[in-house]
Amino acid sequence: MSLVERDLKVIWHPYTQMQTAQPPVPIVRGEGACLYDEDGKKYIDAVSSWWVNIHGHAHPYIAKKVAEQLTKLEHVIFAGFTHPTAVELAERLLAILPDNQQKAFYSDNGSTATEVAIKMCLQYWNNQGNQRTKILAFKNAYHGDTFGAMAVSGRSAFTAPFDSLLFEVEFIDLPEENNIGSIKYLVSSIKNELACFIFEPLVQGASGMLMYEARYLNQLMAHCRKEGVLLIADEVFTGFGRTGKRFACDHITEQPDIMCFSKGLTGGTMALGLTTCTQAIFDAFLSDDKLKTLFHGHSFTANPVACSAALASMDLFLETETTANIQRITEAHSQFALKIKDHPKIKTVRQTGTIIAMEWETGNNTSYFNSLRDRLYHYFLDAGIILRPLGNIIYILPPYCITNADLNYIYSKIEQALKEI
Repeated sequence: MSLVERDLKVIWHPYTQMQTAQPPVPIVRGEGACLYDEDGKKYIDAVSSWWVNIHGHAHPYIAKKVAEQLTKLEHVIFAGFTHPTAVELAERLLAILPDNQQKAFYSDNGSTATEVAIKMCLQYWNNQGNQRTKILAFKNAYHGDTFGAMAVSGRSAFTAPFDSLLFEVEFIDLPEENNIGSIKYLVSSIKNELACFIFEPLVQGASGMLMYEARYLNQLMAHCRKEGVLLIADEVFTGFGRTGKRFACDHITEQPDIMCFSKGLTGGTMALGLTTCTQAIFDAFLSDDKLKTLFHGHSFTANPVACSAALASMDLFLETETTANIQRITEAHSQFALKIKDHPKIKTVRQTGTIIAMEWETGNNTSYFNSLRDRLYHYFLDAGIILRPLGNIIYILPPYCITNADLNYIYSKIEQALKEI
């Protein structure tokens, strides 16, 4: 029985329950920016395996550090205990974040990192006897698939079965010159109800790589701070170099109260979530009253092996070679954007750092379920490129180690698709 046949008997894959879904591609090996199936076919991983891989697959340095950790300590309960890799990772991450970030809370993945942040904000006010329960978020946001993360994400076909169970959120448009004043007015009018404002800084990933300007986000954050509204920056996707700087929040001067991380945190090696916060947030839970405790924890919180992978990834991330690669990819994307921006089949081209998105012209049919999505996906897959369109939007988000040759091959196949599809 082949790997695919065995898979189909026992595994429920995300987003693939349709009877007409194609069988999964059987990947058995990875190296650098490429993956290889059981027949030896090579695929360029142009989306970093759901945006997590930043240094390349099966990186020998990360593998070495993980293997070393496995011979020392594979796991220990993190309630009432600690271990060196968790402490070192928190110390090193906090050292490169905005200077108001003082404490780190570990969890399992991106959804739980944002879930923790939301609970921190809601209980922050509750612990002070202030019932602020409304949350401010952007329309079309995506913060994860657990219930709290879903609640602060834009309503869509993905949340529809659960909409009646999701808590109240005040959704606003992305800030720009013509609406920043009205958004500020709204915040002021409901400030006594607002627990926090959660946002994906600069780029809304899952909604189609929607991008907005740092200056208007900065203005909105400053106004929220003036009105006493806590700020959560969801850097699960944008963190660790994706926007051209270490973190998307490095593009702005205002500092969030809470930040959320996952995906690139371990270099894509394994799952780990981390939520950082200010000393003031932490102090609101510091009490002799046990009821003021943040009652949140996971069995694999601060797993030593995952923390070791994250430490190894950070070593690589802070190397000058990685910084140069981020700049190289950013510049290559910029040149490609200029080349295709006036193509009649391209509606818009958007770029922030190593993220480039091209919106195919499809009239009014811009749904995630647009049939063009599957045609493009299989077209590129046949060409040995993993590009996973968001409806009519193609985006490239490669590991930083991708070669210029592979980047140019991806660009050439997109140009070819523009001629043939």
